[in-house]
Amino acid sequence: MRVTLFLSVLVMFLSGCDPFDTALGPEDVTYYVSDDIESFSGVSDTLGVMTWNIKFGGGRIDFFFDCHGDRVIMDSSEVQNHLKGISAFLRHEQPDVLFVQEIDVNSKRSAYVDQVQWLLDHTAFNYAVYSPQWKADYIPSEGLGKMNSGNAVFSRFPLFKAQRISLPLIEEQNFLVRYFYLKRCLLDVSVVVGGDTLRLMNTHLAAYSSDGTKKKQIDRVYKYADSLNHNQQKLIVAGDFNSLPPGTRKVKGFPDSACADGDFEADDYSGEEDWMNPFYQTFQPAVTHESYISDNALYFTHTTDGEGFWNRKVDYIFSNLPVVPGSGRVFQQSEKSEINPMSLSDHCAVAARIVLE
Repeated sequence: MRVTLFLSVLVMFLSGCDPFDTALGPEDVTYYVSDDIESFSGVSDTLGVMTWNIKFGGGRIDFFFDCHGDRVIMDSSEVQNHLKGISAFLRHEQPDVLFVQEIDVNSKRSAYVDQVQWLLDHTAFNYAVYSPQWKADYIPSEGLGKMNSGNAVFSRFPLFKAQRISLPLIEEQNFLVRYFYLKRCLLDVSVVVGGDTLRLMNTHLAAYSSDGTKKKQIDRVYKYADSLNHNQQKLIVAGDFNSLPPGTRKVKGFPDSACADGDFEADDYSGEEDWMNPFYQTFQPAVTHESYISDNALYFTHTTDGEGFWNRKVDYIFSNLPVVPGSGRVFQQSEKSEINPMSLSDHCAVAARIVLE
């Protein structure tokens, strides 16, 4: 059946068809506006920003791709319960801008819940822009079925001029896998705050590649952000880079490592130690490099083990505007709150306050 599917897709592709609607381009962005616009008390001299990979509303369920479990599909009640926890956390922290990765809008695995609209309806955000990274009318693997998942930017302020910038694909994959697989991107959207235009960029880079694709994606995102910086554009770039900060002490042999078949192994960062250097050299990070070097573990943001604690940092916020000293936070567990972010995703949120100049 796999051979038949491969040949069918190949014939249709060569005929100029896209039978499962997987192609993505710059225009693949969707604007959202809340039905109930919430007012807020003006603009201060700082902007609260947060980035969070929310694992498509999957909480700490062990899914097949992490090799700790075999789950593929959630029911609506599971998705809704996880989203309730996420929205409660966001209402408690009240960021002005939120960068979200792995958010589903029409996927079988998450009960076809439009999670962008759901979060707009249950938080203080008024606007959002979404762009897919993984879209197909049907994925004939693991029972995934229909998929529409990607990145979103949420804001209290109106968003405009959004564009989806495609990033390099994993070259080592065969045609059939590449056709149905994630197509990574950088979502670039503008916002006006305090009279100034800010460029907000959100990305989620490859986790599973051994052919240098992730390095190409990191370089592409950096060059794009740096070009805006040279043109004196004020910017914030954030997301899940799936790469460790320079100076990280442990780069392989993580305790949550369970995959051994090569398809979903993402636990050896050897040789990648300097890949994030350009961001630290050019931009201000939410968590200073000095702080991270002094104690790596305080700033870890990810684990693949549903029962485990965070053991690596892969989530970042950078800006060419100043970051309020000491405002960088990594929400590893509950902090004087009944809301425990440990249960809400396999990533924890990162936040900071950016000085508006």
